[in-house]
Amino acid sequence: MKLDSFLLEILVCPQCRAKLVEGGTEEQPELLCTGESCGLVYPVRDGIPVLLVDEARRPA
Repeated sequence: MKLDSFLLEILVCPQCRAKLVEGGTEEQPELLCTGESCGLVYPVRDGIPVLLVDEARRPA
């Protein structure tokens, strides 16, 4: 599921305030933090980004 480009322009990582980019798969979309020191991965559930640091995971 593709997120609206306007939404991606305004969303930032709640941990470090870096830009987020789309990632993951069609079945499990995710937003990836572009911050070098952070790099958290946030889930997207039912088309809604879950931007809670407690719900994020570190990349493998």
